[in-house]
Amino acid sequence: MEIERKYLLKTIPETLDTYTHYDIEQAYLANKPVVRVRKRVSPDNKEFFLTVKSTGMIKREEVETAISEDTYNTFLEEAEGNIITKTRYIIPLDDVLKVELDVFNGVFEGIIMAEVEFPDEKAAKKFTPPDYFSDEVTFDKRFHNSNMSTMSEVEISELVDLAHTANIS
Repeated sequence: MEIERKYLLKTIPETLDTYTHYDIEQAYLANKPVVRVRKRVSPDNKEFFLTVKSTGMIKREEVETAISEDTYNTFLEEAEGNIITKTRYIIPLDDVLKVELDVFNGVFEGIIMAEVEFPDEKAAKKFTPPDYFSDEVTFDKRFHNSNMSTMSEVEISELVDLAHTANIS
């Protein structure tokens, strides 16, 4: 079960590069249910995953399976729409919670978004975001990566502009 909230940012932590980070490339094979393939690359490792997610905004089922690079590349060829690329930084908030801060690249450059995953819905509802967070976009479907994968150039431009008003430049 995945329980998360998403936010745009006012500022980026000055020490961003000191946090664990990796590059992500992902593409979508379906949106109902969401079926995604992902490549995650860190300085010393490459991992590949196939993920299926149910519908939902804050809470949804998520099943992730490791796959081979060859399987990833085969699925990637079958994916339609935009391939999403981003660098993800892992920033601890406390002993339980962490921020997954995504700096998007490619066609979505200019979008910076943070996700926080929670152990349960009660913790998600009680959460007070840090000062550097801006607008919450958990319930804005436009900021779901699966929907971003199907956007036209015009829709992408509008989304980047919208994110830019909340994000730093």
